[in-house]
Amino acid sequence: MSSAAAARLSSAELHSYRSALFSKEQSRQRSLYPRTEKIEVSLQGPGLQGTLLVMNRGVSSPYSCARHLSEWHVKSSAIALVDGELWHMHRPLTRSCDLTFLTFKDKDPQIANQAYWRSCAALLGQVLDGAFKDEYSVEILKIPEIPVTAGAFCCDLVLDPRLDSWTPTEENLRSLTRDALQLIQKDLPWEPLEVSASVALEIFSHSRFKQEEVEERAACSGTVLLYRCGDHVMLSEAPLIGRTGLCSQYEVTAVHTLGEQEQGIQRRAQGLSLPVNLTAHHTVWRKLRKRAEKLVEIPSIKTVTLTSEATPPPPKQ
Repeated sequence: MSSAAAARLSSAELHSYRSALFSKEQSRQRSLYPRTEKIEVSLQGPGLQGTLLVMNRGVSSPYSCARHLSEWHVKSSAIALVDGELWHMHRPLTRSCDLTFLTFKDKDPQIANQAYWRSCAALLGQVLDGAFKDEYSVEILKIPEIPVTAGAFCCDLVLDPRLDSWTPTEENLRSLTRDALQLIQKDLPWEPLEVSASVALEIFSHSRFKQEEVEERAACSGTVLLYRCGDHVMLSEAPLIGRTGLCSQYEVTAVHTLGEQEQGIQRRAQGLSLPVNLTAHHTVWRKLRKRAEKLVEIPSIKTVTLTSEATPPPPKQ
């Protein structure tokens, strides 16, 4: 049923359908706060101790708080901590709390770096989702949580069976990189939305793969975390950074064939990126890129070697 429904929708129509349902649920949740209730937000961090902001419950976000401080806080804050809990910059605050902004230049940037790596993988998934002609199906699988020390962020996918023997060329990789850089230049926000399993299942009703992922994620808490970037809606296990414009140097470095899985032939797309104000010299970047081309191994994946003479058409340019 999912495959038949998907065949009737173009990529643009599918994105519009999911984005419309996202907006509908977002509006419903905002309506749960019909009257303005004030909360006190106590800011933590260097130079902010003792700063208290009075904000609107269910409406104001860490990003809203940053705008009350300075342009530096708006542009530099990648993610936040609310009472010690990792919190997206655009997620509404629901109670009085302590708020800490995290940046890539903190004394210990590990949390911000991991959120950045996760976001770069999400961006890669968005690019891949729209990189092929409508006649070819693309399924973005659950994005693996890869430590920054692995040298590359990753996004697993299954392509249309007609593309089983496709091997990306350097020009294909450059085309994917250009698409990512266009999204970065637009400085789009990642909009968070926590929804019930039933809402998520409706949003991803055209994808058996995503429905299975929703059920897996909702098994514990009953809810799942969604993000929207432009009109692209995705699932995430943990918070992303606030916006695409926090990315700077970004390159898609490889697409590896992992082998035959239950869903089809699984591939792993990989990339390398550095955030704003942390760009590398071109000689250093080349070394990092060489490392990022190598397959990032995840123990749960069994690789099967595949060979074929046929070469399907490359992604659209």
